[in-house]
Amino acid sequence: MINFDYAATTPLDYEAAEIYVKAATEYYGNSSSLHDIGGQSNALLENCRKELASLLGVDKKGLYFTSGGSEGNFLAIEALLSSPNKTGKHILIAMAEHSSVHGVVKRLEKAGYQITLLPFNSSGVIDLFQLEKRITPETVLISIQHVNSEIGTIQPIEIIAKICKDKHIHFHSDFVQSFGKIDLKNTASLVSSFSFSGHKIYGPKGIGGVFISPSISWSPFFPGGTHEKGFRPGTINVPAIAAMTVAAQKIDKQLQEDHRRFLSLRKAFIEEISPIKDSVQIFQAGEDSQLPQIIGMRISGIEGQWMMLECNRLGYAISTGSACQIGMQTPSKTMQALGLDMREAKEFIRISFGKSTTLDNVQKLAQTLVNIVKAFNTNSDR
Repeated sequence: MINFDYAATTPLDYEAAEIYVKAATEYYGNSSSLHDIGGQSNALLENCRKELASLLGVDKKGLYFTSGGSEGNFLAIEALLSSPNKTGKHILIAMAEHSSVHGVVKRLEKAGYQITLLPFNSSGVIDLFQLEKRITPETVLISIQHVNSEIGTIQPIEIIAKICKDKHIHFHSDFVQSFGKIDLKNTASLVSSFSFSGHKIYGPKGIGGVFISPSISWSPFFPGGTHEKGFRPGTINVPAIAAMTVAAQKIDKQLQEDHRRFLSLRKAFIEEISPIKDSVQIFQAGEDSQLPQIIGMRISGIEGQWMMLECNRLGYAISTGSACQIGMQTPSKTMQALGLDMREAKEFIRISFGKSTTLDNVQKLAQTLVNIVKAFNTNSDR
């Protein structure tokens, strides 16, 4: 089976796995314990916090470890709302936000907040004019995902951050798909908070983090906790944090090389599917606003789930969108944000590249898709 679903998750890097085992067997103490065994674990934890903060270009005082991106989004939004810059109960989020963000705002809506959803333009990017137009004097929080997980479009975080700063609005961004894929040093410190996850960058599952600007005096959602300055309850998973840090260090060193390679693979894929180009719609922005390793597309007349299963039968793992949406009857939030109708939305498939993806893999997958479409159309004409 050849994997083309790296946007969903990645295999654990071998060096990261070795560090996990070493930390779990030699630095196993509770990092909050006051004895020497706990002190050794805490020293490793704080070294990882310092290193990750440096890679992200942020103050380590604002970096907190979580179980992953979903928990991070929830806790970050709750933390920002515990210390708003002004009075109000209006929240503005992108329609295509991750399900964890939609989940928390649904709860907040029941608590009296007004929620406004922003669609994408035809390129899969937030329309900044529409964003500013929908801000009200009551707007206290905006949440916009940095990189869309299904089509890979990159949102103009720097511009949105300036709009929020000028209007005294907290700005949260989900960095799960951009962490380890884009240099975030000039972006991360501009937002009020962001979330990230280890398993998207060849680190372990079940670990991630949140940055909240140290200038924000947030209150914990779960009272009485002592770990991570009360940000979340539960013993800190130091081995997973150490493994994630190693994975982040490795991927950070090859960002530019990876970007060039993925651009080349994307171009090769698009060229290879040219025989069926009249049936294909690729959802993408301009090169400067597009993560090259994620290709979101639809093939007219063929349901994405059927196409995914056919590819699986032939030895290729692709997806029909975010793993958090799989199994739901409604179209993904991204397809809704793009304005697709139900039939079009169900034709969506996602292909995503990783460090093991080769040019030969990409060309063979594209040829497989071409053959499937041709065979499907032939059978449909009978």
